[in-house]
Amino acid sequence: MAISMKYTQPGTAGGTPVSSPADAAYSFCRTDAFRELEKMIGLKSVKKTIAEISAYALIQARRNQQSLKADPTALHMVFRGNPGTGKTSVARILGGIFKEIGILPKGHLLEVERADLVGEYIGHTAQKTREVLKKANGGILFIDEAYTLARGGGKDFGHEAIATLVKAMEDQRNDLIVILAGYCLEMDAFMLSNPGLRSRFALQIDFPDYDSEELFNIALQMYNERDYELSNRCRWKLKCNLDAFVKSHHPHSGNARYVRNLVEKSVRLQALRLVDREYLNRKDLMTIEAVDLP
Repeated sequence: MAISMKYTQPGTAGGTPVSSPADAAYSFCRTDAFRELEKMIGLKSVKKTIAEISAYALIQARRNQQSLKADPTALHMVFRGNPGTGKTSVARILGGIFKEIGILPKGHLLEVERADLVGEYIGHTAQKTREVLKKANGGILFIDEAYTLARGGGKDFGHEAIATLVKAMEDQRNDLIVILAGYCLEMDAFMLSNPGLRSRFALQIDFPDYDSEELFNIALQMYNERDYELSNRCRWKLKCNLDAFVKSHHPHSGNARYVRNLVEKSVRLQALRLVDREYLNRKDLMTIEAVDLP
């Protein structure tokens, strides 16, 4: 089965990339990418940490330009949290931020998993991993469910991928940021699987589950982006649905992914309700009724 890797190039519409960290100091919060981060619902602690990391990288660059002692600016990170808590979205935006403030030359996001890194015979894994690292150079390599690289025992080729990554993180430290993502407990165990991992991933960011109010606002945002609006009864039904979901759901059951599936399902049910009508006005086409919400 062919494996496809997800490659995201940060947009440049409406923004002017910053030429150097010196030009960007004190202005990183006004970049297009940072404004995109601020628009994300919730994630208050995550946004604060991203601001701290960005400011730190810029100030170290300016200290270096003034011949002052500067701390190493290795920005490899661990994103810990359940599915649907915004880890991939934040990683993509972070690439855009680092490009705009001059920390990364390209700022693209290359999203991979175990199958993209681990080969089937001796020597194959290192080759595959190096090819992925080459594609990610200049941007962010995002490894989802990274702990699966260490799950096959001592003879598993995943350990070879880890060793290759650790070496590249040092060799390409000025042109590459590696982000490992996954569940909290599994990521904690994974960091102990290789002596070089913990020291290279000093930045660990926790992504909390969304509460019901945040999920409700995420749903409204998704409908608005699609030019839909909810009737009053539908809004009430959606709020009750999400309250019940937060109280009873398994922590791995989706968060914002659950909301996205709910929105997409309701849009299809609305289409099914309307498709046989001969006359439809603009409001008919835009309104999601309570009966459309599963």
